[in-house]
Amino acid sequence: MDTTILIIDDNQDLYYILHEQLKKEGYQVLWANNGVQGLEVLHKREPDLVLLDILMPHMDGWETCHCIREASNVPIIMLTCLGNEQDIVRGLELGADDYVTKPYRRSELLARVRAALRRRCHPITGEPVVKIDDWLVFDRTQHQVVVDGEPADLSATESRLLGCFVDNANRILTHQSLLRQVWGWEYAEETHYLKVYVHYLRQKIEQDPSRPRYIITERGIGYRFNTPQNF
Repeated sequence: MDTTILIIDDNQDLYYILHEQLKKEGYQVLWANNGVQGLEVLHKREPDLVLLDILMPHMDGWETCHCIREASNVPIIMLTCLGNEQDIVRGLELGADDYVTKPYRRSELLARVRAALRRRCHPITGEPVVKIDDWLVFDRTQHQVVVDGEPADLSATESRLLGCFVDNANRILTHQSLLRQVWGWEYAEETHYLKVYVHYLRQKIEQDPSRPRYIITERGIGYRFNTPQNF
C-alpha cells in the first residue's frame, strides 16, 4: 500500500516542489491550501503523515495542529518560516512530532519524513504492561498510564519516551541517547524536543511535577528513571 503524505500549505509553488521531491521517493502526495480543507482531506483520506505550514488564511497551522491532535495520532511535521525557539516549542506542545524551518534542505526534510514514518511503524518492544509501583502503571499497547488508579492517555512520542525510561530504569541516559532511541539518529542534537516531552510526562505521572520522583534530571548529562527502591 502506498504511503500517503498530506501537505497543508497555501503556497502552491512550494507544493509543486514538495510534490516532485516526495513523489520521487515513492510517496503518494495530497494537498490542501488551508487548515479547514486540510482537516477535511485528513478525515476522508487518512494520510500516513502531515506536512503543515503555520502562516495560512482561514485557519493557521497552530489551530490546525490542535484540531488534528484532537482527532488523530498521525505524525505531523511543521514546515514553516517561523524558526525561533518559542515557535518550535509551541509547535511541539500542540502535538507536532517535528519542526522544520523554511528554506529547508531537501535531504534533511526527507530524512525527517522517513524518521517520522519509521517511528509510526516501529513495533512495540518490552513488557506490554509494567507496574512501576502502586501509584504508576504503564501500558504500552494502549499508550496509557494509570496514575493513582486514574487512566491518562499518552501520545505516541510520550509512550516511546516513557518506554525507553522504563526499559533502562535506574540508569543515566544521555540526552543524545534518548533522542536517538525515541526520535531517531537524525535528532541527536534536538535537546529542546526532549525537554518538552519530559515536561509532558512529569505532568502526567508525577505527584508533584516540580519535585519529580520518577524522572530525575542529571544536570549536563541527561535523565534517569527512578524505581521505588531508589525513592
